[in-house]
Amino acid sequence: MSEKKKLAFGKSNYILMIAGILTLITGFIIMTLDSEQYGFGFLGLTLGPIIVFIGFIVEIFAILKRPKH
Repeated sequence: MSEKKKLAFGKSNYILMIAGILTLITGFIIMTLDSEQYGFGFLGLTLGPIIVFIGFIVEIFAILKRPKH
């Protein structure tokens, strides 16, 4: 009964996942801050999507990274 219940990911994985989620949220907020009509300015078409893409890359890396034993 003294077996330790193992989680699917390690601590560093969860930290990276939280960082990825915060990056995604930041990217979507940046897209909404665009002052051009229908979001056709720099923030809505360039910067926001790049930040969101980086957030997805961080999430994929967090999922695929092997925890250290």
